Amino acid sequence: MVEENLKVPFETTVLGATVTVTGVTHTSHGLVADCARGRHRQAIHLLDLPLPEPPPKGTEWITAYRHWTR
Repeated sequence: MVEENLKVPFETTVLGATVTVTGVTHTSHGLVADCARGRHRQAIHLLDLPLPEPPPKGTEWITAYRHWTR
């Protein structure tokens, strides 16, 4: 549901750097945000992804995923 309902792309800050979340991918370790900054790409687990203010449409699914994984 996260992949289908989260409005991407959106920007957020990870470790002080602005990144663009371009999508969400399901891996064997769970859901990860596909992040880009310039030519660099990094997958960041949704449990660790800081959300911007205001949050993009569909982030309630990230909140639900975080609750479900506890």
